[in-house]
Amino acid sequence: MKTKIALITGGYTGEAEVSLKSAAFVASKIDTQKYAIYPIHISLTDWSYVAADGQRFPVDKANFTVPLADEVIHFDLAFIMLHGSPGEDGRLQGYLDMLGIKYTSCDALTSALTMNKGYTKSILTGIPDLFMAESVLLFESHRAAATALVTEKLTLPYFVKPNAGGSSIGMTKVKSQDALQAAIDLAFDAENTGKQVLVEEFVFGREFSQGVYRNAAGDLVVLPATEVRTTREFFDFEAKYTPGLTEEITPAPLNEEQVTRAAKILKEIYVRLNCKGMVRIDFFLENDTDLFYFIEINTIPGQTATSFIPQQVRAFGLTETAFYGELIEVALQGN
Repeated sequence: MKTKIALITGGYTGEAEVSLKSAAFVASKIDTQKYAIYPIHISLTDWSYVAADGQRFPVDKANFTVPLADEVIHFDLAFIMLHGSPGEDGRLQGYLDMLGIKYTSCDALTSALTMNKGYTKSILTGIPDLFMAESVLLFESHRAAATALVTEKLTLPYFVKPNAGGSSIGMTKVKSQDALQAAIDLAFDAENTGKQVLVEEFVFGREFSQGVYRNAAGDLVVLPATEVRTTREFFDFEAKYTPGLTEEITPAPLNEEQVTRAAKILKEIYVRLNCKGMVRIDFFLENDTDLFYFIEINTIPGQTATSFIPQQVRAFGLTETAFYGELIEVALQGN
């Protein structure tokens, strides 16, 4: 009997389209000899199982089952491939926890916490060899006085970003004080931000992204890093999803000491945040000091054919089929 997997995708934010692409790639790589995959598409108005022929069957949200004409599908596991809310902010995980359904991602608390970039930085402060850019966390009540609060503490240039959300939506690099208020307003007005904005001093350095997961033996595995080089001002939404704007090098050209240092830092981040499943951690290597600066952690990293994690899995010598199978088995064991 095959294990029944609900592959949950879609979502409530502008990242829904990327979620659908990630889920389609994952579905194409999972071993269907072992697992029966049921794509579950979630939106604000509809939760449905979408069959291979496009037919939609409503999900019974009272118990997360799918009633069909001849059976009711009960799931053994949820494979969460939903970027943004409700898949990356803990809401979906909390719902599944109440129903006793296992899933592949971090738990509800870690997911909710890591969605808040400022709070995440506070928890990670003090990890040896990991540094944080100077920053100011702004709340909606600060909007009128925001520029004064920022300029009092930080030095140009700045990164202004929503304190929640992903795909660099609502993010701006600010090089002059005249542009600061507009950037702050853009970030506050982006969807699903929690009405908080994080302003950070710019770190001049190379940008990297690296996956971490726990394998079936219980060991933390750090995948090879990807270096991101873009012709844009920074790795924004356009750079992430427009072909030709970004060069991604996997494995990244780091020396042995840097690779070892990064792996130690990333494992400590994973443990300190009580992560589960696969995560992706983004960081800078500052040019002048050779120090690693934390950017953010993604608890539901992208899984399209060209996304970082599949690149890193292949560079590590695994197939995506073996990798996703291991994530499923670890989640089924409750580890």
